[in-house]
Amino acid sequence: MPEEILMAHGDGGKLARDLVAKAFVEVLANPILERLDDSAVVELNGRTAFTTDSYVVTPIFFPGGDIGKLAVCGTVNDLATSGARPLYLSLSLIIEEGLPREDLDRVIASVREAADEAGVVVVTGDTKVVDRGSADKLYINTAGIGEIPEGVNIAGDAARPGDLVLLSGSLGDHGIAVMSQREGIAFSTRLTSDCAPLNRMVSKMLEASPRIHCLRDPTRGGLATTLNEIAHQSRVRILIEEMSIPVKEEVASACEMLGLDPLYMANEGKLVAVVPASDVEDVLQAMRRSRYGEEAVIVGEVVLGEPGRVAMRTRLGTTRIVDMLSGAALPRIC
Repeated sequence: MPEEILMAHGDGGKLARDLVAKAFVEVLANPILERLDDSAVVELNGRTAFTTDSYVVTPIFFPGGDIGKLAVCGTVNDLATSGARPLYLSLSLIIEEGLPREDLDRVIASVREAADEAGVVVVTGDTKVVDRGSADKLYINTAGIGEIPEGVNIAGDAARPGDLVLLSGSLGDHGIAVMSQREGIAFSTRLTSDCAPLNRMVSKMLEASPRIHCLRDPTRGGLATTLNEIAHQSRVRILIEEMSIPVKEEVASACEMLGLDPLYMANEGKLVAVVPASDVEDVLQAMRRSRYGEEAVIVGEVVLGEPGRVAMRTRLGTTRIVDMLSGAALPRIC
């Protein structure tokens, strides 16, 4: 571990995983925390999912969304991918002195719109203002609570050989949309972030099959990092097919120009599902009936082999290892 905290420690790759394991999990160790799923599952009156996240995206407004919409959707999706029905959110803001009031109003209006779409309620919060130059306009922290229905048991360690891997749509839209705004990159057509609440789609998926094993939203570190996390937690090998992975032309072109890989680009409105083969068609059809899953496809399978590994069969028919990056390609993306 480096002696100082680096930007890469916050980017969802190997350094982030090592920091969480060494600095937090070892010190705060308990069985709930050690599962390292997107939401903690606790027993209150029935099983309850509880999650928290912080958002430091720059710029705070980007094509297809802003930091407010991002905060709501990110927390809702963490609850949903634990199988929970999201109910309540908290909203805490750290505001830099000098932020225009109209920008704050615009963000909060976006929070309300996203919460209404997801069917959740912001029930508590906090506001702090820091000196000019002590932050970057606006940071947001959210926490969320949701109920987990009986019979639903989704976890990162539940993937089994024979399961198939589903992806709800194209990769990298959010990462490249934010980067294009940040760096002034123009496209011939308008590329927007995929930022969206996925809980209603997840509900339909669980109606189709309550036996879904894993759900994750591939945010920081993208699909590659998410699949590596599942493979590591479940002690399985995952094989994906490059030809099956949807990537928009604008994203592919930008990645090629900048030397980036769409597999590692952040997404904020996509999910990965690991599903028993017998239930795949039902789940896939449920996804495709949602506005956020119309492009859902099967991208791979869980196979026998070296546990904790992800491999990809390329367009050329060869197979290569898909590893985790030390840090994300783009910092401050969510």
